[in-house]
Amino acid sequence: MNRRSALALLLVSPVLAGCVAPRPRLLEATVPGEYRLASGDRLRVIVFGQDDLSNLYTVDAGGAIAMPLIGAVSVEGATTRAVEARVAERLRAGFLRDPQVTVEVDAYRPFFILGEVGSPGQFPYVDGLTVQTAVAIAGGFTPRANRVSAEISREAGDSIVTEAVPMSFPVRPGDTIVVGERWL
Repeated sequence: MNRRSALALLLVSPVLAGCVAPRPRLLEATVPGEYRLASGDRLRVIVFGQDDLSNLYTVDAGGAIAMPLIGAVSVEGATTRAVEARVAERLRAGFLRDPQVTVEVDAYRPFFILGEVGSPGQFPYVDGLTVQTAVAIAGGFTPRANRVSAEISREAGDSIVTEAVPMSFPVRPGDTIVVGERWL
């Protein structure tokens, strides 16, 4: 085995090198559970029997949707169930007797990919996305790209966590991926 092959093996498998690969902090920083809404998400709000209120609404930069009759409804950080309750409560306060509201995500906010990919930029999020599939969506690797790992920046509460992750790591809406140059 030559020096380059040995180094590549160490980069791919830290366990073989005698050390255990650390668990990415992004897994710990991302609370599992229901999806939390943020600016850029598009919601389908259905108010049963009220076609004028049922529509698609985009979460604005302030984290709210603007609906007829009730105005702006804050949705930043909320689940779709919480938004259903907020909209129903506002409609119940003087507009409808017993509103039946359903909220679902029509389109997730985009993810961003930069660095050594064919077409860096902003792309629509699709369910089940990994770093590797995000690279494919962005036109594949450039000849100089690091094909083993990338860096992801993700909101975690009030801060942004940035960490190197393997290509199989799951991407979430709003993530920023940076594919760096390889050193060999």
